[in-house]
Amino acid sequence: MAGRSRFTPDQQPSETAGLLPADYELADLYGAQSGEEDPDDTAVVIPPIVLPSDRELADAALAVPLIAQVIALARWIAPHRAVDEHGDLAEEDRVGAARLLGAADPDEDDVVEAMRAWALACDLDLVETGTTDDGAHVAIPGPDLEAVESGDPAAVLGLWFEAAELVRELAAEAESVDPELVEGGDSDDSEGLAEVEDARDQAAEILDEALHVLYETTAFAESGAETVPLGVLAALLVVPDGEEPDEEMLGEITDLMVVLDPMLGDLAELGVVEHTPIDPDLFEEAEGDGAADGDGPLSDEDAARFGTVRLTPLGQYAVREWLLADGYDAPLIGDLADSDGPALLRALAENGQVFAEAELKAWVAAREPLDAARELLAGGRGRDVQSPVRRYWCVAGLGELGAEAAPAVEEVVDDDELGGLAREWLRARGADVAAAERGVALWRMIDSMAAVLLISAGEGGRLQALVADLPVTDNPASYFGEVWRVPHPMTAEILEIVGELHLDRKVAKEARRAAVKARSLRAGR
Repeated sequence: MAGRSRFTPDQQPSETAGLLPADYELADLYGAQSGEEDPDDTAVVIPPIVLPSDRELADAALAVPLIAQVIALARWIAPHRAVDEHGDLAEEDRVGAARLLGAADPDEDDVVEAMRAWALACDLDLVETGTTDDGAHVAIPGPDLEAVESGDPAAVLGLWFEAAELVRELAAEAESVDPELVEGGDSDDSEGLAEVEDARDQAAEILDEALHVLYETTAFAESGAETVPLGVLAALLVVPDGEEPDEEMLGEITDLMVVLDPMLGDLAELGVVEHTPIDPDLFEEAEGDGAADGDGPLSDEDAARFGTVRLTPLGQYAVREWLLADGYDAPLIGDLADSDGPALLRALAENGQVFAEAELKAWVAAREPLDAARELLAGGRGRDVQSPVRRYWCVAGLGELGAEAAPAVEEVVDDDELGGLAREWLRARGADVAAAERGVALWRMIDSMAAVLLISAGEGGRLQALVADLPVTDNPASYFGEVWRVPHPMTAEILEIVGELHLDRKVAKEARRAAVKARSLRAGR
């Protein structure tokens, strides 16, 4: 899947530019969902998600009507059924297939729908066609039918994912084909065919980008708030971050909505998304003085007329597979559940997990509190460059544990590296434990600030707040005279940060002097 890029339609007046209200704002269609910031596109950070088990996903796939139809057709032809040289059913069998799929008195449309399911069954090799020794053309069930019918998760998900890839490809192809070119064009018209190919590639790219955005949006959304108005999805692809759409962008958003709507409808047939299409009456209203020119914010009912889409858990599964195939790192929350405490904290420190808290919750939930605390504390030891971040996540993990973890924490109250955080944790829970001695407290202060510096790369206001809250006395020279001697691997760096960020010039000056001494001390060790 391609990374997100701005969609730019042909530079021609849009026939549907009036579809959106003249006073359209993102909040009209998006509401409270717009509160989350998108991950940094340049870093291509894919947020972790939670997926149901393979068993649950397989059950969801079997519940998709189109999948149920192809399975039913494959079983229906057993042990074999006659077909023509193209693998198509005879006319009477087409009607029988439509009746099998639920049409009591099949009409032409019912037969067409049944043949769509038949074509998919053949494409998925759930139905195989061939020629017997005596020259008869027959169709037989494919070798995977029994495993799929039995509900084997691997077989079902394999079948469903292959179907999703086919539908995804066909959705883009259908959107890109110009009927006039196909019906009236010359088969040797290389220029026209190239235009169709380019249009198909563009449609596929738009669909991929939209699915990528939906994947991110679903990952960040609160439970029950995963549905995205189609206008917002289009706006996220068109409007630069932090800007409101201008008139030209509104036209682009409308064009993109119209392009995405049928493609998402195709994916909805396979359960990749849940989709409410654009109300066709809006196009007629846009040509006159209809409701699209409303004066106030859109109601929820009006907003839904512009179309909505939600990526299902099956859709998340499929999009993640496509992201992985394109070389993205698309983690799952719980990927580290089988790691021990040190490995867990190393991974969180090294990879800068977007949802580290969720990963910690999943990891802690799978263990006894006492065992989990001991593993986390073991992972918090060390004085390498990432050790402050490991201790940061160690404290976060301990915060998920109850009083049952106290014996493990008590075991390290006198540890050089863990004693400060252990005493903090115990005292915060009412334990009768003495506060850390001065040297340990100063080491803990440096360690905490170092973790925030490494995690935030110095950005945001949290580090500024920590610097402002330093308990500097009226004699900063005396205070920093203690701090620069703290044997922490990042003492000098933290003193330099204090020198840069502290608003009191006298304090900042003494911090910078102390940083020089700390560097000299470290060099002499």
